[in-house]
Amino acid sequence: MRLIIAGLSIVVALVLIFFTLLIIEGPVPVLVNNSGTAGFISLPTGFKAEIFADNVPGARSLATGDQGTIFVGTRDEGMVYALKDTNGDGYSDEQWTIAEGLFMPNGVAFRNGSLYVAEVDRILRYDDIEDRRDNPPEPVTVFSDLPLETSHGWKFIRFGPDGMLYIPVGMPCNICNTTESIYGTIARINPDWTGFEIYATGIRNTVGFDWDPETGDLWFTDNGRDWLGDDLPPDELNRAPEPGMDFGFPYYYGDNIENPEYAGEDNPAGSTPPVVELPAHVAPLGMRFYTGSMFPEEYNNTIFIAEHGSWNRETPIGYQIVTVRQGDENPEAVSFATGFLDSSGEVKGRPVDVEVLPDGSMLVSDDYAGKIYRISYDETG
Repeated sequence: MRLIIAGLSIVVALVLIFFTLLIIEGPVPVLVNNSGTAGFISLPTGFKAEIFADNVPGARSLATGDQGTIFVGTRDEGMVYALKDTNGDGYSDEQWTIAEGLFMPNGVAFRNGSLYVAEVDRILRYDDIEDRRDNPPEPVTVFSDLPLETSHGWKFIRFGPDGMLYIPVGMPCNICNTTESIYGTIARINPDWTGFEIYATGIRNTVGFDWDPETGDLWFTDNGRDWLGDDLPPDELNRAPEPGMDFGFPYYYGDNIENPEYAGEDNPAGSTPPVVELPAHVAPLGMRFYTGSMFPEEYNNTIFIAEHGSWNRETPIGYQIVTVRQGDENPEAVSFATGFLDSSGEVKGRPVDVEVLPDGSMLVSDDYAGKIYRISYDETG
């Protein structure tokens, strides 16, 4: 009996210590074991997909900190997570909640030790975040002059090679014309939060962009409108090497084809057609140029695009990762990672973003399954 009482006393003491530390130090990292394959994902020979993190509800945009922390935004969940592979085995073994209760915090970016999070109407900054994962600081609101409209209002953000933060603002509709010039754009702002300007216009809704590491040109995905049938209009991969370019929406889609709502009107001229027309409704989101050294040489500087997949097409389409060799004379999208939609039509996952890690492997977020996968290559495997 004494041994039982003593044992219970120890348990109670440990529980009290745990909660005392929680109050004093803030959130304790969740220890996880994500080791395992993602066998439903089909890849080219030599590649494999494994589960990097298995409990990340609504995982969407990805960003990597200087110390290797992976930051993950969400949308409807209102959460921002941090993940860490502490022993270098290719799997996240610690996980933190950095923020909760935010307004569609889809976009995350990292710069000079700080995490930037995009809500619908403002940009937040969490300073010294990699040294404060256990006790995240209160965020600083660094920019708040963004619309409150939630239709296409969640944002993907990234710092460009010019040091400016690029912020898209989607159209607040399926198709419409608005007198507010901020809608349907990619904007940018200096890191001291001065000089806000619109970089590109005529964009329905981009949720992913990156810069060619060789030329510095901005490339971005764009989601086409709905309700023109299963096969129109194309989704897009666009290139914007300089400010001031117009990509046609809402007047045009594809290669300057008039939308029916604006046919025959005196529409603006000179819009830029997409570099690659993707199939209608594949919903291209995050994209990255491959800058690692793990994958075969043929993938150097190749664009990887996460196709989230259709929601209103009679036969579902997308649900995969595709590649585009942007140096080709006639670049086209080629399937790379499939199986998120199986042959029976069952959805296994919906890819959202891709992120190239320092070791050359690639992460893929999946907001449907609440997971993050790691794709690696071994020519002997």
